[in-house]
Amino acid sequence: MKGPTPHRLKRFACRRLRLASYLRHSGEGRPRPQIGAPVLLWALLIGLILREWSFHALEALVRSPARRGLEVGRGFSEDTLAYFTERLDPGPTRAALAATVRRAKRNKAFDGSRWIGLALDGTGAGHCREAHCPLCHPIRDAQGHVLGHLHHLCLVSVVGTGLVLPVDLEPYPPGDSEYGAGQRLLQRAVTTLGRRFAQYVVVDGEFATAPFLHLAGELGLRVVARLKGNLPELSTAAQARFTAQPPTATFEDGRDRVEVWDADDFDPWETLRWATVRVLRYRQHKPDGTCVEAYWLTDWPMGEVGSRALYRLAKSRWEIENQGFNDGKTRYGLEHVSHHHANSLLVRWLLVIFALTIERLYRLRYLHRGRHSSHTAIELVRLLRLALCPPRPPDTS
Repeated sequence: MKGPTPHRLKRFACRRLRLASYLRHSGEGRPRPQIGAPVLLWALLIGLILREWSFHALEALVRSPARRGLEVGRGFSEDTLAYFTERLDPGPTRAALAATVRRAKRNKAFDGSRWIGLALDGTGAGHCREAHCPLCHPIRDAQGHVLGHLHHLCLVSVVGTGLVLPVDLEPYPPGDSEYGAGQRLLQRAVTTLGRRFAQYVVVDGEFATAPFLHLAGELGLRVVARLKGNLPELSTAAQARFTAQPPTATFEDGRDRVEVWDADDFDPWETLRWATVRVLRYRQHKPDGTCVEAYWLTDWPMGEVGSRALYRLAKSRWEIENQGFNDGKTRYGLEHVSHHHANSLLVRWLLVIFALTIERLYRLRYLHRGRHSSHTAIELVRLLRLALCPPRPPDTS
């Protein structure tokens, strides 16, 4: 069969992305395994790419005639997957994921972009009625009654390049915060990717604090952060100045008309060790008459990044929402709890973003070689599923 198949996808992962060593040495924690870790790990990855979220669905798939096409050596039960993920060390998976993203850069996957960014944001996933693990956060109503439980995690992803690749994630238990988990995650991501991998980090207003901005600077990153009411003095000064001035520039962004105001001489707040703060305001007028307005702060000098370029860097913040969380939840089952155990949840979340990264590199870079257009995500899934159908014997009657 011509075109993409699970066999060709596995060959791409093992040879092009060099993940064969990871599949053999994945951090196995079972004392006496009867089914090898490479079989289970690849089954989890290809199952997620095929959008089979639950362990039960994957068990049915590998016990069917499709198993041969999946490149999975033998069948197993969902209990095997639960036991395996409970005891799998997440460290090798994190390292292999970061190595895959680094290799993508070396293979010129981001060469069409002048700057590579990292977006940092948090979300909730895995709603449940009862608390079963240390990562369960209680959800309370206005009277303080517990309505259920949710898990929270922070994700870091490559953005601003036309190819959004998740890099790592950090769950945090009750008593911790997205802000604290985000700082730990950014430090680990820069350590594993290298200080020269990215040029900037784009974050929401929650991270627009002096400690986080200083940390990003120490890691060699410029910061593009949303300016909101948590910085009232700077926000008020920017609004007062820009409201009384005409826009610095006006340009078209697709069908939208964008006005930007840009100034780099605002005073920093008391605890911020910056000489000045640059603030960008944009008003995005859409064809239906609606208008989107936002303020952003940065330490990037105007001589290096112009107003239009800074606007696009700020808008790259939404890539982690649309192509990170939304894709992860609606297509790859990021919210699904296959086995309610803290380490199993972490391992499965890491495998979800790993599957997403492998799928995008295969679909948008490897299969896109030549003049033909790249497949959409759903087209690739359909082709991979069709490849699982065993060939019919010829009709000799």
